[in-house]
Amino acid sequence: MVEENQYFIGVRFGKSSKAYFFSFDEEIALDTPVVVETIRGIELAHACTPSISIDEYKSSFELKSILRIATAKDLALAENNEKKAEFALAVCEKEIQRLNLDMRLVDSSYILDGSKVTISYVADERVDFRELLKILAPQLKCRVELRQIGARDKAKEIGGIGICGLPLCCSTFLESFDGISINRAKNQMLALNIPKLSGQCGKLICCLLYEDKAYEDAKKDFPNVGKRFVKDNIEYKITSINVLSRLIKIESSEGIQFVPLEDIQKYL
Repeated sequence: MVEENQYFIGVRFGKSSKAYFFSFDEEIALDTPVVVETIRGIELAHACTPSISIDEYKSSFELKSILRIATAKDLALAENNEKKAEFALAVCEKEIQRLNLDMRLVDSSYILDGSKVTISYVADERVDFRELLKILAPQLKCRVELRQIGARDKAKEIGGIGICGLPLCCSTFLESFDGISINRAKNQMLALNIPKLSGQCGKLICCLLYEDKAYEDAKKDFPNVGKRFVKDNIEYKITSINVLSRLIKIESSEGIQFVPLEDIQKYL
């Protein structure tokens, strides 16, 4: 950690919503463009959190210092890099088709000085792109990194509108992806219609995670489906439950009833 810096601040890169923290010797306003050094090299980023006193930093990770607030020259370089990135993507696409590689390009980006370009792609299997790298480097005149990403990462980079009508969670605020299985849908008693439960990435929608714990806790109050009990000398069987309305569907030789959970509990 650079001790002389009085503040730390979160910055984001490009379209990413994830914040990475750096220190600086003065407060920086939101959306201010800054220049930082990452493992990729020197990059342009934008401040996405208020400046916070360095005394409040509790993480064990060492903070790197922001190199400088971006100058007009830095911004011009970044703008030029965006145009070069489009060209790099077109060149790479052309060579992929010529080499008949099973790769689907997603995005490309240069570090600030233009000495390295990272091209991201998705593929169903591992791709041997050594020949492609040999062809791209002379044409693009810089170091080339090909980075395979998953379907969820692709949706995060491209963005879009979810089935809820709002921008995708992954492209707005989600910073990481937790494992999502069909058991989440079963736990929430949703109809197992995979197309309707899938997002733009083709995977199960991330929002299955949001209410899963609430359903899990609420269902602890309910008896198991299939359980039988006797009421007024008539045997009933529990055939389904509704956690939200707290109603239980019971069936007997007399017919079907929907009864509040509280009325059933005294018979169990």
